[in-house]
Amino acid sequence: MAIPADLRYAESHEWVRDNGDGTVTVGITDHAQDQLGEVVFVEIQALGQTIGAGDPVGVVESVKSVNDVYSPIAGEVTEINEGLGDKPEFVNEDPYGEGWMFKLKLADAGDLAGLLDAAAYAKLAG
Repeated sequence: MAIPADLRYAESHEWVRDNGDGTVTVGITDHAQDQLGEVVFVEIQALGQTIGAGDPVGVVESVKSVNDVYSPIAGEVTEINEGLGDKPEFVNEDPYGEGWMFKLKLADAGDLAGLLDAAAYAKLAG
């Protein structure tokens, strides 16, 4: 199970990459995609919306189940990964790269410190 050290993590199994410009990129973790199985559909519905930490922003459907995707941090959704419409398998194949889900303009950059680091997430994901 891959857990990159340069990312932050939510207990709900999303990862957050600080883009260094007041925005972050968000996706689901390797552990989450493994638990879901083969992802067949991804829909992020919150483009342009200001959302709070823990708010649902879309759904991921796999051959096993349908699950909500939550925002691990507050902000405005500025971009969604349109490529997942044609290639939802990117979530399984490259969850930390091509499988990213959405980007946020942060409401408060200090909120990043409240997320888990890689070591803490590794204990949670076990």
